Order: sequence, then C-alpha cells, then structure tokens
Amino acid sequence: MSQQLHHDNNQFTKKKFPITLICDRVNSPANIGSIFRIADSFGVTQICFCGENITVISKRMQRTARSTHEIVPYQQSESTVDTVQKFKAEGHTVLSLEITGDSIPVSEYHPTEEEKIVLVIGEENSGVSEEILALSKHRVHINMYGNNSSMNVATATGIALHEITKQLSNT
Repeated sequence: MSQQLHHDNNQFTKKKFPITLICDRVNSPANIGSIFRIADSFGVTQICFCGENITVISKRMQRTARSTHEIVPYQQSESTVDTVQKFKAEGHTVLSLEITGDSIPVSEYHPTEEEKIVLVIGEENSGVSEEILALSKHRVHINMYGNNSSMNVATATGIALHEITKQLSNT
C-alpha cells in the first residue's frame, strides 16, 4: 500500500547546488514566500532580493514560506546591477529568466560541472530589467505551448531550477 511520506521520512537526498537566485524587484509577499520554498526544494545556495523598498519578512511571506526563510540564506540590496556585477566579478555565470529575441530554452542550457550560476528572475509585471539582461551571459526561457507568454514568477523559478539542477546532476 502506498503511503504519503512526510518531511521526516522522505526518500530524497539533501544536496546543495552552486546556484544563487537574484530577485530583480520581486516584491509580492506570496511570491517571496514561494521562492523561499522553491529555493530550499532545489538546494539553492542563497537568494538575493534586490530593489528599493522590498519587504522580505512579512506575515504573508512567512505563511507561504513555511519556515524555509530560516533555512535558505538570503540578503537584500537596493541595486540589482551592483549585485549582479559583484557575482560576475567573482566568476559566476549570470543567467536571466526572460523571453527575449536571443533567449534559449532553459532545458538547452548545459552548465559545466564547476560552473557557479546566478539565476536572475524579474518582477511579475516588468520582468528582468534591460540593464540586467545586458549583463547576463545568457537569457533563458521556458518553452510554453498555450496562448499566454508568461507565468507567475515563482512557478517559472521552480521550472527553471528543476531544469538547471537536472543538468547539474548529470555533469
């Protein structure tokens, strides 16, 4: 008989990946909470919340995050550009999750074994800023087959991290 497994008796191996998530002006408490849960699920090293007047900790975020904000390291910065430039200078590969004229499907991005990745995700309505897209080594997108050309930022982050960690697991 199949029985649902719980947190203390699941079959998954804990693993950290060399991935930093940079949130470019993401400010919805529900999305921030979901991003914490997704980052924890995919073994992300850390999250950087960038933008002016971003409130990371709130009651709504805490309800959604289900304590993962206490597990996943995070930092805040007012400048996404400065944050991305810092990681680039440290040798990270910067990927922006955004549909552009030159973006490639995230499933076709093949990181090397020693690659440290920064995945930049953008605010719900305006996406990743043009300045950040220009600083990115690659722009990646999720192939979509319906009428809509965008999805919720937390949902898109989960799909992208699934693809990237799958690739990293195969290196």
